[in-house]
Amino acid sequence: MKSDVKTDISRDVFHKGNLNHAFEVLQFANQGHRAGMDAMLLAASLPDDSYGIVADLGAASGAAGLAALNMHKNLTAVLVEFNKDLVELAHQTLRLSANSHFINRVNIINADVTLSGEKRSAAGLKSNSVNHVILNPPYNQPNLRASPDPMRADAHVMAEGGLDAWLRTASAILKPGGCMSLIYRSERLGEILACSQGRFGDLSIFPIFSRKGEAAKRIIVRGIAGSKGPMHLMPGLIMHDDDGKHSAEAVEILNGNRTLNFV
Repeated sequence: MKSDVKTDISRDVFHKGNLNHAFEVLQFANQGHRAGMDAMLLAASLPDDSYGIVADLGAASGAAGLAALNMHKNLTAVLVEFNKDLVELAHQTLRLSANSHFINRVNIINADVTLSGEKRSAAGLKSNSVNHVILNPPYNQPNLRASPDPMRADAHVMAEGGLDAWLRTASAILKPGGCMSLIYRSERLGEILACSQGRFGDLSIFPIFSRKGEAAKRIIVRGIAGSKGPMHLMPGLIMHDDDGKHSAEAVEILNGNRTLNFV
């Protein structure tokens, strides 16, 4: 680790087995939410032919957004994060030599993704401005006991406005026909469907199974802005084989060598 990186900050490598590039992300070692498999799965949920601008809402230091860029050479990214310390960490991440291939492809915005109307636009989240949105929203309700770590609590506990505020922003900034992808707890599917009403159609529900025969604890939902298309339930992905190791398909996806199979 370089001497200019604080001891409470880790330097984590993603897409280690990527056929083209790995990349690195600076993260707080003992504070906040640390990006991992969910971020890589979210990036892999974008369509194979993705191009234009992808907005990573609640980006932290940028793992999911950078993974999306690493997989799709015709994308640029907007990383949207409210916490100023994480925004600074994202800027430091982009300056790492391992991430030089992202130069001129990333814009970082310090903004609250739950803003609406003129306040949202003034914060830099312009209406009909992006082609894709990816998001990993906080999944705990405010009535659940929050972590004593304020940064981690912010990452895990949904604020006032709930998921509806996040999908409202996603819908507003997407161009018509743009693609929204989110990863969430499977038990919250009903909330996702309710908040998508009138905003997203052609919804594809993609379960993430830890092991064969187990219920899915995570789902990825992908929808099209303004579409009235029907909902689809996909076969999903099994993350681990019986021996506990990642399945061959999961390894390829986590390394950024293939996207999730939404066909």
